[in-house]
Amino acid sequence: MNVVPTSENGSPPVYREIAEELRGRIRSGRYADGDRLPGENALMERHGVARATARQALSVLINEGLAVAVRGSGIYVRAFRPLRRHGARRLSKDLWGAGRAIWQTDGDTRGYEVAGLVVDELVPHDHVLRALELDEGSTVVRRSRRYLVDGRPVQSAVSHLPPHLWAGREEAPAARRVRAEDSGPGGIYARLAELGNAPAHFTEEIRVRMPTPEEAEELHLAPGTPVLEVARTALTADHRPVEFNEITMDGSAYVLQYDFDA
Repeated sequence: MNVVPTSENGSPPVYREIAEELRGRIRSGRYADGDRLPGENALMERHGVARATARQALSVLINEGLAVAVRGSGIYVRAFRPLRRHGARRLSKDLWGAGRAIWQTDGDTRGYEVAGLVVDELVPHDHVLRALELDEGSTVVRRSRRYLVDGRPVQSAVSHLPPHLWAGREEAPAARRVRAEDSGPGGIYARLAELGNAPAHFTEEIRVRMPTPEEAEELHLAPGTPVLEVARTALTADHRPVEFNEITMDGSAYVLQYDFDA
């Protein structure tokens, strides 16, 4: 149970009351995405409080991801409608097998944009080799990219694929597309299916942590915003790993939904 700090008379501290007022105006639409919020001086005058109290109130909204500070300019609303990530539905063969991108289930009607796509071949870190059951020194094809919604970066993803999956068939259209920027309709999973290595099972591990400085910059995260770290392994019907994907998601941009029977 969350315990809200109170003052000596049992009411919430003044800075929280100010934050609640601003939060209500953001949620009602009075302050829209990108609007500049009242600054410390304005809040001091309006509420008759000290600068430290006004600063605390604004910090609450920043830490909640509702506002972002722009140095030398002010505090601005960051009202972004969260994406709903359907755990099982997005990985269904009915989706990528029909030529649709699995990410479309997250992008809802707003759509998405892929940015900064880099495809290379390298020897990965040991944990990637273990996930893919590869020997030390083995190489993988790595596909790194970011996803943007409404121009805002919401996640980065790095897929690792073992080249032995298409050994001897390097010139096959599906093998070429695995290494190309455009992986084609249905994405990588559809190409793996064409190569006889269709994913049949997926396992995901999710944890919450604070971002590294590089992740905070890449995803344009406001101070105090956590990330969701997803490690997903795709396996064939006989449980051979065919992809290991490391996903870093803006924790303020997502709602995770899982549907399952009792």
